[in-house]
Amino acid sequence: MRTLTGQDVDRVPFMKIFGGDGAALPIWVDKYPLLRAYIDELMGFEGGYRGWRIAPIEYSLSSVEPDVTLSEDDKERIIKKGDGTLIRALKGGDFHWHITEYPVKTRNDWDRIRERYLDPHDPARIPPDWPLLAELYKNRDFPLQLTCSGVYGFLRKMMGDEALCLAMYDDPGLVKQIIGDYIDMCLVLWEKLCQDVQFDLIECWEDMASKTGSIISKVSFDEFLAPQYRRIRQFADAHDIPIVLVDSDGNIDDLAHWMYACGVNSMYPFEIGAGCNVREVLKSLPQMSAIGCLEKSAGIMCDKDMDAHLEFARQLIRDGRCIPGPDHFVLENVSFEQYKRFFNRLREVIMTTKPGS
Repeated sequence: MRTLTGQDVDRVPFMKIFGGDGAALPIWVDKYPLLRAYIDELMGFEGGYRGWRIAPIEYSLSSVEPDVTLSEDDKERIIKKGDGTLIRALKGGDFHWHITEYPVKTRNDWDRIRERYLDPHDPARIPPDWPLLAELYKNRDFPLQLTCSGVYGFLRKMMGDEALCLAMYDDPGLVKQIIGDYIDMCLVLWEKLCQDVQFDLIECWEDMASKTGSIISKVSFDEFLAPQYRRIRQFADAHDIPIVLVDSDGNIDDLAHWMYACGVNSMYPFEIGAGCNVREVLKSLPQMSAIGCLEKSAGIMCDKDMDAHLEFARQLIRDGRCIPGPDHFVLENVSFEQYKRFFNRLREVIMTTKPGS
């Protein structure tokens, strides 16, 4: 937290960032059957999960009915989720499912979902052992986040990108109602949690950019999203939560500027493959911070390219307000030996480079 808020530190943390606890590719586990049980300790990752942890609360729709498999064959499965979402799940591959039908097509659809699944006081949102967890969190040595399923992110889960972008013109009132209702729920839920625990960050999942930039225009951002980010920032300030963090794939250089104006002060992962220029973003936004920023498949680089990439990581650390690491978990073209080699070299850079030096 000191790194991301620009305070003096001896070094930045060595974090996995993507993959979750014990993350390992199936091909690695075929070779090392117990790898998931010890990989994090072996690699020396700090902080758990992505480097910070998430309080295990239901932050989205709650008490949703179980999924139902509508059809299945050797290649795929068609699944209907409790909220009405239809999913086509392919059997095998790195990216193996996509949504074919979204739950909200009309205002009546949203009224149904809001009434049934958006109650902030639903007991199913908070686990019965929350008091024990809250006591544990008081003595933690890792950052702890409150979660928002996204401002744009929640809207796209309800409507899908195409229908959402049309609705911003055809029915802007419905778009504002959906996201306003959802953030209302979050604020009430967060208030309850903050009575028991001091949190370090609020994370919003968005994924609202492609390689060419934001999916929506700045005009639409300012009208539909900016007011909700300001509400989140206001809550964070009122509860001494220093970081509002946004997770978005794609080229987020412009989004960083738009979000910064609304109180967002940290973003990730600044994908290399999408052409992000994180050093320029941080230079132009003095209180913004970044996580990630390195190529996820750096392990397969030749020595010369890896040397240059690690020097880039060192520059990011020296610039300040940046925790470098891969911008996603690796794909199956990276062996465990390559993964381990890259992270061992990145750890050496992190341990020997002082921010601001």
